[in-house]
Amino acid sequence: MRDVTRRAPVLRATILTVFALALTDQGGIASAQTAYKYRDSNGQWVFTDQPGAAATASESIHLTHESAALHISVDRDDGAESTQLIAVNDCLCAVTFQVSIVHSEFSDIPGGADYRATLEPGSRRTLARAARISGRTAELRYVWKAALGSPDAVHNPQGPYRVPFGVGSTYLVTQAYPSAITHVTPDSRYAVDIALPDGTPVYSAREGTVINARHDSFQSGMSPVMLDQANMVAILHDDGTIAIYAHLHWDSIQVHIGQHVVRGQYIADSGNTGFSSGPHLHFAVIRNTGVEDVSIPVQFAGTGGVGHGPVDQMPLTAY
Repeated sequence: MRDVTRRAPVLRATILTVFALALTDQGGIASAQTAYKYRDSNGQWVFTDQPGAAATASESIHLTHESAALHISVDRDDGAESTQLIAVNDCLCAVTFQVSIVHSEFSDIPGGADYRATLEPGSRRTLARAARISGRTAELRYVWKAALGSPDAVHNPQGPYRVPFGVGSTYLVTQAYPSAITHVTPDSRYAVDIALPDGTPVYSAREGTVINARHDSFQSGMSPVMLDQANMVAILHDDGTIAIYAHLHWDSIQVHIGQHVVRGQYIADSGNTGFSSGPHLHFAVIRNTGVEDVSIPVQFAGTGGVGHGPVDQMPLTAY
């Protein structure tokens, strides 16, 4: 009996917001779907996959896109002489994998064993190997998780981060440390939620390389099925930390994986996608601690370039 349990790595950030980085077991897949949009009683655009009661006032949109999700996985490979667990890292950054064996019929891969390895970008590595059991497919169940970025990363920005919206604009910070209404996980503890209206241009807070992007989601809500439906951009900095811009407007992302972006570059529009109760931008900087990704406190540039830490309910102005 072959029984394999996998858990895709998920970077979550909350504010009535939880998102997944679209880390999947597949590469880009071309797909298409139909969306409908209409204005609600407050004049806001609503995007849905069902015409609904407002069908007569709705506009049909045919969405064709190519998903550019990261390919990070731990795969079982059954060869003629051995069974292996192989970590695959097709990300543009280092990734630390941790595999835990739930149940195994292999003596060389015992139940309860843990395997951990950090893989460089674009590499594969055998984490465990056992001789095949002749005559049948042996049972092997495991769970795995992954942390993005080098475990040696040290947060070292050249100065305060640029506020990630248009210069001269001011918007309210709706959640920031130490407020923990929904920022309760290590990777979201120091995240910042900013009340940007839907469609507001978002600019990069720091120079780096795009390592992940999702643009095809147009839905939001508080149902658990929305947890992996947030549009987002992830940018790797030169010190190994990673910035996350999440809940972006569908089909608005202006950058692609592998692209180098400069500080202040237009990357997308804010939105209300994924597990979200309203339009906003979720911004976080994370680093790999060797076991998991954790968020890092950041300062935004104020007048004269002086850095200020974001505070819950403070007006934040871009200079």
